[in-house]
Amino acid sequence: MQNTMTFSTTENRTFSAQLVWMMGFTMLTAIGAQIEIPSTPVPFTLQTFFVLLSGVILGKRNGAISQLLYLSAGIIGAPVFSGFGFGVAKIVGPTGGYLLSFPVVAFIVGLLVERLRTYWGVSASMLFGMFVLFAFGTLHLSAFYLHNFSESVEKGFLIFSIWDIAKLFSAAGIAHAILRHRDTQIKE
Repeated sequence: MQNTMTFSTTENRTFSAQLVWMMGFTMLTAIGAQIEIPSTPVPFTLQTFFVLLSGVILGKRNGAISQLLYLSAGIIGAPVFSGFGFGVAKIVGPTGGYLLSFPVVAFIVGLLVERLRTYWGVSASMLFGMFVLFAFGTLHLSAFYLHNFSESVEKGFLIFSIWDIAKLFSAAGIAHAILRHRDTQIKE
């Protein structure tokens, strides 16, 4: 007797739709990396905007997977990192800690938003995710690049504060509107 796994048409559509959404956020994160304002040692980009949205819109698992796909694409040679960069050198370079935090941040934001679905709840979830991102990034920047924690906080966290608060509230507004629409659809 042959043991095979079969999926119904609905299950296949659901899996296919999830895969399309995950790949979509992988691509959006890559596009966000190219929208860049040069700064040393870490540029200003729109990547984090899409990392935060991926956690809310896709959920914790699929959001994290979309960011793992993004990192994998860059590591194996696709020019998806800022400045069309790629390879392991980007992971061990000054932006490595930020990049490595992306799947973790998407997961954490997705997890928190499961319970905090108001605008302020989504904003708080994203703010916590940003602190995780900056913790990874600043510690990595200090340990592997600048070798000075104070300078790393200044060049890897403080300089981004206003820019990232603006991105956070924009992402929270979009995410909350999508959640509200999705919750309304489920009730109907």
